[in-house]
Amino acid sequence: MEHETAWKKYDEADLESLEQLAAEYVDFISDNKTERECAATAIALAEERGYRSLDEAVREGRVLKAGDKVWAQAHGKALILAHLGKAPLVEGMNILGAHIDSPRLDLKQNPFSESNGLAHLDTHYYGGIKNYQWVTLPLALHGVIAKTDGTVVEVNIGEDAGDPVFCVTDLLVHLANKQMQKKGNEVVEGEDLDILFGNRPLIIDKDEVEGTEKAEDADAEADKPAYEKLAEKEPVKAFALKLLADKYGIEEEDFLSAEIEAVPAGRARDLGFDRSMVIGYGQDDRVCAYTSLAAQLALADEVPATTLLTVLVDKEEIGSVGATGMASQFFENTVAEIMELAGEGGPLPLRRALAASSMLSSDVSAGFDPAYAAAFEPKNSAYLGRGLVFNKYTGSRGKSGSNDASAEYVARIRRVMDDADVSFQTAELGKVDVGGGGTIAYIPAKYGMDVIDSGVPVLSMHAPWEVTSKADIYEAFKGYEAFLKNA
Repeated sequence: MEHETAWKKYDEADLESLEQLAAEYVDFISDNKTERECAATAIALAEERGYRSLDEAVREGRVLKAGDKVWAQAHGKALILAHLGKAPLVEGMNILGAHIDSPRLDLKQNPFSESNGLAHLDTHYYGGIKNYQWVTLPLALHGVIAKTDGTVVEVNIGEDAGDPVFCVTDLLVHLANKQMQKKGNEVVEGEDLDILFGNRPLIIDKDEVEGTEKAEDADAEADKPAYEKLAEKEPVKAFALKLLADKYGIEEEDFLSAEIEAVPAGRARDLGFDRSMVIGYGQDDRVCAYTSLAAQLALADEVPATTLLTVLVDKEEIGSVGATGMASQFFENTVAEIMELAGEGGPLPLRRALAASSMLSSDVSAGFDPAYAAAFEPKNSAYLGRGLVFNKYTGSRGKSGSNDASAEYVARIRRVMDDADVSFQTAELGKVDVGGGGTIAYIPAKYGMDVIDSGVPVLSMHAPWEVTSKADIYEAFKGYEAFLKNA
């Protein structure tokens, strides 16, 4: 059984819609490379379509009714959009769930170092990466620095044409004989993923310093900025800190309360002579997050039969943990608040509503790559251009860590997709004993709701630059919209 490429069915109107969606998607992933940025932009887009803050509704004691739209966020890194339907919430919701975190390099809390005239930032990689893919790559720094006075400074360096970029260096091939004999996971060690950020020293005018009176020396020394005190021992680091102080008003100690992510610099781009694909950072899982968001917002002017939810969460790449991951109470608490304002509050109605819900865990799948065909089982692989992918189960080897959707639910989803003329395919994540992976699906499934993984096939998953097909992006949007309306 083989599914045809979705490209064959498109007329000019379809192609125009496909390219429009792809262009908007490219803008989204180019401008939003962290979970904070994704959540903030999603909230802004939702408010343009009439969504209002759930926190405000709670404070005002506002009654929620069919057609009302609210958003809720957790620590600026996770987001839920809810569009209330005509049916009681206790009868269930149609839910899309994706994650907005991606593999990257995080700066350590004490990141600065200097040696032999070069200054570096120490990092701790986040999520599953191949370390060697992150060397000699132009990197940008995104994130926030929280100061003790309560201010939060946003950092974004490396994206504008006039910005500098950063990189992790590699050993020249002429001297790399020993390095090249190492295993792939040892070629570049995690502790060696240090980002080069400076070479210019801070020069202090010694004549001016020597000209001061001795009586003033102690006071002058105390009043010196911290970077000037570093200038003699670590002049390159001192110069960089001076630039940061001048531009952002921050000191080295402020990095103790910072969240700075090093990500590939530059915009996502069309790929191929035919411009049929997208190459960009963070497509796992922002390709599903964006299409889920777009599908939810496309229905903003309707009063749906069933309540619609889109959940965009953090921390999937490290186990969905923490206050902003799917395993937190954020999802459950938000639904409880919505039900309370809709006049359906209480522990038992909440449990019934969750159990009666249907969900697509919107996460990417491994696209079949003929360059690495040995890792895939062709009959049960996802192919670029053939549409939305459904993974009945993920996990590894003996389905460890998998949700494994029921046959009845798979049949229902098939019917929804067929009725909406959505091109879709089914797949597993590679050969049985080769490896595997997981998603958020098993977490909401604990409530008893029907959940299945669905998403876009990706080439080079978890690499700094990943590849998707515009046809699959378009079919994912159509499939998610059909699910919200008709599941």
